[in-house]
Amino acid sequence: MERKHTISVLVNNQPGVLQRVAGLFGRRGFNIESITVGACEEPGLSRMIIVSTGDSRTLEQIQKQLYKLIDVIKVSDLSAKPMVARELALIQVNAEPAVRPEILGVVETFRASVVDIGPTTMIVQAVGDSSKIDAITELLKPYGIRELTRTGATAMIRGIAK
Repeated sequence: MERKHTISVLVNNQPGVLQRVAGLFGRRGFNIESITVGACEEPGLSRMIIVSTGDSRTLEQIQKQLYKLIDVIKVSDLSAKPMVARELALIQVNAEPAVRPEILGVVETFRASVVDIGPTTMIVQAVGDSSKIDAITELLKPYGIRELTRTGATAMIRGIAK
């Protein structure tokens, strides 16, 4: 059965590692829905959080192929355990002064925040799971979204993960 998998990949922080991981997915025909990469708690290492879709066999193949890459230290399926996943979105929306109170109502409902106000626009910052980001985006569409950027998911196992 096809489902979303959130995979944590601990890698050496070396030039070209991201390219090799992305290339592996492309060559094998695995889609990357989102990927975030950044420094982690261990000096010299980075953590990639990759969201992909597939059945359990696809997940198993992804894990086996990742371990073949020399800079991969550890691969974990975060979605197999209770986890916290968040993404961030910045949404620039048309906001003439007359409609700003309505937009602020949407922002407050989603516990988002306004991070910039221009003469005719506002930039809204929203943090949450992907369905929350999708929902606030839908509610802001009628005002006219000028630009939208999303980080992709970052995730961690709940409680003690070691």
